[in-house]
Amino acid sequence: MDKVETLVKEQQLKDQFDNLEKHTQWGIEFAEKYTKFVKERSEIEINYAKQIRNLSKKYQPKKNSREEEESKYTFCRAFLVTLNELNDYAGQHEVIAENLTSQIITELARYLQELKTERKSHFHDGRKAQQQIESSWKQLESCKRRFERDCKEADRAQQYFEKMDADINVTKADVEKARQQAQMRHQMASDSKSDYSAYLQKFNQEQNEHYYTVIPNIFQKLQDMEEKRIERLGVCMKTFADVDRQVLPIVGKCLDGMTKAAESIEPKTDSNQVVESYKSGFEAPGDVEFEDYGQAMKRTVSETSLSNSREGKDKSTSKSKGKLWPFIKNKNKGSGPEDFSHLPPEQRRKKLQGKIDELNKDIQKEMDQRDALTKMKDVYIKNPQMGDPTSVDPRLTEIGQTIEKLQSEVQKFEGWLAEVEERMPSKSDTHRRSGLYETQNNTAVSNNCAQNRESPDGSYTEEQTSETQVKATINPPTTSTPDIDDEFDDEETLPTIGTCKALYPFEGHNEGTIAVAEGELLFVIEEDKGDGWTRVRRSEDDEGYVPTSYIEVILETNAKGAMTYI
Repeated sequence: MDKVETLVKEQQLKDQFDNLEKHTQWGIEFAEKYTKFVKERSEIEINYAKQIRNLSKKYQPKKNSREEEESKYTFCRAFLVTLNELNDYAGQHEVIAENLTSQIITELARYLQELKTERKSHFHDGRKAQQQIESSWKQLESCKRRFERDCKEADRAQQYFEKMDADINVTKADVEKARQQAQMRHQMASDSKSDYSAYLQKFNQEQNEHYYTVIPNIFQKLQDMEEKRIERLGVCMKTFADVDRQVLPIVGKCLDGMTKAAESIEPKTDSNQVVESYKSGFEAPGDVEFEDYGQAMKRTVSETSLSNSREGKDKSTSKSKGKLWPFIKNKNKGSGPEDFSHLPPEQRRKKLQGKIDELNKDIQKEMDQRDALTKMKDVYIKNPQMGDPTSVDPRLTEIGQTIEKLQSEVQKFEGWLAEVEERMPSKSDTHRRSGLYETQNNTAVSNNCAQNRESPDGSYTEEQTSETQVKATINPPTTSTPDIDDEFDDEETLPTIGTCKALYPFEGHNEGTIAVAEGELLFVIEEDKGDGWTRVRRSEDDEGYVPTSYIEVILETNAKGAMTYI
């Protein structure tokens, strides 16, 4: 092999190693860039999921009474389902981020470390092979130069021997010495030739192995390494898509849940729920009777009002504003009285029933706790080493007192509930009462305006019926006293239209009211106009208002539209 050709091949091989080194380094940098890309995508998914969860949490209904109110409507329940599904949807994006991290980022980072180590090993083997072949080449050149030098020395020694042998003046000893020197040089040249030939053969063998075995193997390893890197990137890119595809079924279920929730909205049901929630329980007022001012004015009689013989009084001192009940504004603010007497009958009934259910739940909870403590005490009695039985007694006593208090509350609210249910009119009652008035009045009109007027504090008032509960169970209702400061001034003494008996004691602290004792008999001088108050008289100088619900009224038979209030 020509020296120049060998040097060219060595240089070309070196250039190829440099190119491969640059290319494989670029491949590793590309893999690192892709890893960074996936990492940033994972961070985006985490942040997106966090924002979606915060959004869902932000619009979740607050833990208050309004939440219970909203849960009745289908569109509110659908929105709540949408928020919950959206929360699950955010969870799937968190799953995407977790899978990207575990299946791509972590695995690819570990693989890159292995790839760098493998690449370094392959290029180290290549450089080592290059150094070996270069070292062999230098040794071959050294043998070749020694062989050349020995050949030249042998030629010079031969020429000197021939010259000495031809010279007659040279002694025989000098000729023999020159001959021996020439032979020695020829022997050295022959040895150098043998060494050069042997090493040349060895070098050719090493060179052949270097170019046809060692270097191709190294190149093949680098090629395999590069192909594995590319294949791994392809797998990661496929995984990148599969991670999203894996959550699509669950995401689809979340979207299906939102769609199903939207389809479950029932406008008719929600509108009926509004009607049910705000239904007052009042009966509609009857027709307004024509009033002929050319004759003595007739007064329209309502089912729940008492007649007032004084027509002028009706105009000057009545507290009724003459409003129709659907448009009466409730002036009470806040939670109102404990018995919800400021609410219309139907709403009051619902509130009382809800309060009773709530108290029963509290009672059941306390009873469960009491049973658990009782069992614990029994265990302590049987096994004193586990604890002192008397240590449980204070808590049991406390729970017993709590249960008694709650049961008392339940009885109180049940009494109010029974009162409301008795007062709420039924259809049969309405027809019966209308018939009664028709027989008593030639031109009677079933008019329920009295029960729909405003009470002195502007709240709704109810028809006053019998008090069927025991006084110990029912606390007398708290109502506002009428504004009657001027009603007793400058007016003649009102005639008696009936009598009444006090069912409960009434203190009568407010101005315009009168105190009565339980069982006391009084005279009725002015009917209840629907505001919950009846005007009574004890003596000529002792009269005032008392709550209609506290008395039993018996009107005189000649009173117009007479009926008995209990």
